[in-house]
Amino acid sequence: MPHPVTAVRPPARTGMLIGRSHGSRPPVTADAAPIAVDLGSSLLRIWLGPGRTLSVPLGHGLRSPVVRRGRIVDGPACVSELRRILRDHRTPVPVGALVVACRPVLAAPAEQEATRRVLSAVLAPSRLLFLDSVRAGAIGAGAAAGTLLVADIGAQLTEVALLEDGRVVTARRAEVGTRDLNHATTAAMLADTTSRLVRELRQDAALRPRVRAALARGPIVIGDGATRPDVTARLVATLGATVHRAASPRTAALTGAGMAAISALRHPHDTERRPERSA
Repeated sequence: MPHPVTAVRPPARTGMLIGRSHGSRPPVTADAAPIAVDLGSSLLRIWLGPGRTLSVPLGHGLRSPVVRRGRIVDGPACVSELRRILRDHRTPVPVGALVVACRPVLAAPAEQEATRRVLSAVLAPSRLLFLDSVRAGAIGAGAAAGTLLVADIGAQLTEVALLEDGRVVTARRAEVGTRDLNHATTAAMLADTTSRLVRELRQDAALRPRVRAALARGPIVIGDGATRPDVTARLVATLGATVHRAASPRTAALTGAGMAAISALRHPHDTERRPERSA
């Protein structure tokens, strides 16, 4: 049975700031380095600067998950869990830092709002910016320029997007990932789902030439699925294209978000280079 798939184009973003009002945001101190966060379905990853990354299981030992299929399902428990992780791992986070958070490419406004509330409660950022994980992965892989296909095969989500010079043009998503691999969901099935999402991108006649050009260039694969040769080999066979695995596929999105955070701090008025803000 096919897995549920969402197919929409990314909504337009506004220029509104996220988090506290201008009068109540904590000031950014000179030593408040930017932070990047990838709040995944199975792992919490926090980038605190080049070479400084915290990557730990999320919700380990809890009776029920706090994040499922890329969505926060228990906000208060998620806040408590993140605070516990930071405390247990003795990870100091500067108050008032600029924070860039990865999000699933087709996240609904309510899902993003839930993430905003959790991260605001835990990190107290001066600014909280959201960046689509596929876009962050392209930046982290050093391949954001030109026409590009990115497949993010994560623990519980598979996302495929067509990017043009680092901007998401259109995307598809399936609620299946590497944690679903068992006797009922095989690596071949996961790869076939990814290939199906790519084929669906080609259904738009106006985008077909760009998808074809991106396939000729070769899709970039990030996420846990990119570390599995059985998945990537199957993708090569089903897509009939060269598949490029990011050098560090599990952390490509976090690295890209960290790079975007540095850029946003250095160029606060450069709206073309800055991560997308949300309403």
